Amino acid sequence: MTSRTFHVAQINIGRFRTAADDPSLTDFMAALDPVNALAERSPGFVWRLKDESGHATNIRAYEDPRMIINLTVWESNEALRDFTYRSAHKSVLGRRTDWFEKLDGPYLALWWLAAGAVPTAAEGIARLDHLTRHGPGEHAFTFAQPFARPS
Repeated sequence: MTSRTFHVAQINIGRFRTAADDPSLTDFMAALDPVNALAERSPGFVWRLKDESGHATNIRAYEDPRMIINLTVWESNEALRDFTYRSAHKSVLGRRTDWFEKLDGPYLALWWLAAGAVPTAAEGIARLDHLTRHGPGEHAFTFAQPFARPS
């Protein structure tokens, strides 16, 4: 395989400070569709987890109904980083603490997967758990401590 046959997947999780229908989350909920549309038209975007609502906030990957996940696939770390930190997404990310509790461990994990593969929520959670237990490496890594694309 060449380096072009791998994409980077990412999962990030959050636990809402309140129930999803609480008025304190109005700004977050209003930002979902525009941010998701921005992601989908960003260079390097491949795929994102969503249900019939067009987003993933109703997908229950955890028993706790206040826990939500975001799972996406990108052509490269650089494309994902550009979307995350160099687009309008950055202003939404900057308000994370307004809407989400601080978690005890990492809330973001990245990993390489074969191009065309679609990760599951369970796989993403397992990668995040691995990162929590073992730190960054080939199986799961972070923006701050990336791991090279497989060759």
